Amino acid sequence: MIKFSALDSCKFLAETLGHLVPGGIMFCVTEGDTVVWRFSSDSFHLDSFEVGNHVESNGVMMNAVRNKKTVSQNVPRTVYGQRLIIVAMPIIDDTDNVFGAFSVFLPKLHPVAAAFKDFAPVLAEMFDEGSVIYMTDLTQVVYRQASQKFDISSLPVGHAILEEDVAARTIKTKKPISKEGGAEIYGFPVLETNYPLFDEDNPDEIVASLGVIIPKKTAAHLRIISGNLEDGLSAISAAIEELAAEATSIHSNEQNLNNNIKEIIGLSEEINKVSVFIKEIADETKMLGLNAAIEAARAGESGRGFGVVAEEIRKLSEQSKSTVPRIQELTDTIKAKVNDAGDMSKSSLHASQEQAAATEQVTASIEEITAMCGELNEMAKTL
Repeated sequence: MIKFSALDSCKFLAETLGHLVPGGIMFCVTEGDTVVWRFSSDSFHLDSFEVGNHVESNGVMMNAVRNKKTVSQNVPRTVYGQRLIIVAMPIIDDTDNVFGAFSVFLPKLHPVAAAFKDFAPVLAEMFDEGSVIYMTDLTQVVYRQASQKFDISSLPVGHAILEEDVAARTIKTKKPISKEGGAEIYGFPVLETNYPLFDEDNPDEIVASLGVIIPKKTAAHLRIISGNLEDGLSAISAAIEELAAEATSIHSNEQNLNNNIKEIIGLSEEINKVSVFIKEIADETKMLGLNAAIEAARAGESGRGFGVVAEEIRKLSEQSKSTVPRIQELTDTIKAKVNDAGDMSKSSLHASQEQAAATEQVTASIEEITAMCGELNEMAKTL
């Protein structure tokens, strides 16, 4: 109990220390059921206890007066919109009669809220790209801490929780929720994770939420790089597949060319055989012409016409015989050229085979790199 004579000292002490209490504090003096004095720190006040207002007859202050002893009570959020601890001490006059109460109102802070100013500055700087740590009650943001690298000006203390906010969904579902978004606002995505905080005495009652927002610039950049790389590799792969198809076609054409060259060589050899046959016919014809000339000479004047024919046969034989070397020479030249072409065709055929094999190997490597790009993209999503 507090003596009336000490009341002014209590008021002075309350006004002196009130602004030093973390989370805020409020003091009230009631006479009977009427508030006659009130002091509250800047961060905390209750409109229900303005000077001149009446307190409830079954409330903490009237219970302290009736029972003539100090009464402490935990007040749920449903009464004043936030959880409170109210301590009411009876005030007695010089005759020890109780005529009022000196009451202390303390917001009941969740342990996370009580420690927020200690851990949040450290935690916010532990992310490579920075972060914003915030805490809400059931209606608004009550604490926030931004890192030096990253901040969100649109999320100040006092920001009302909107229905689409992650915190609102966490409070509604009572479950942790993570959501990636924000590229339309910040130009890059952010990851926001929010956790429910429950009443220490009632584990089923959610009283607040704790959120962390971290930028994902690196992850977004990795996604762009992997996407561009994947697109580029896909284009290269398509081009190489087309090249491989052309190389296969070239290989097939080279095989056909090589076969045709072999046939030409065979035909050249047949021409040589024909040339040999022509030479043999020319030799036989020459011999027949010579024999005919001898017989014409024996016949005298009557065989002169036959001699002229025999002479022409010999001339024709000589001409046929003289063309045979030329035919053989041309045939040999053709054969040599064809052999050279055949060698080049074989070399080209071998090169096309190696090109096709190398193309297949490059295609396989690009497919492997493309798969790695896909894995890189998936990894970027987890950052």
